[in-house]
Amino acid sequence: MNLELLKRITVEDGKCGGRPCIRGQRLRVTDILQLLSAGASYEEILEDYAFLERDDILAAIEFAACQTDHVILQTA
Repeated sequence: MNLELLKRITVEDGKCGGRPCIRGQRLRVTDILQLLSAGASYEEILEDYAFLERDDILAAIEFAACQTDHVILQTA
């Protein structure tokens, strides 16, 4: 877990419905992940969102990885 990257993720009441965003901007972690999953390159994302930095994209991926790293209990 990269805590320095995770510091780039913010959650604020009243901004994007309280969902995790990039450095207080109105761009959600899920927006970055959806762009990546649609095939956008880092370079394309950085061109489209001039305020973003490469580490913001890495932070979104790190945040998602941390969110999915838990045990899921299932009944038989």
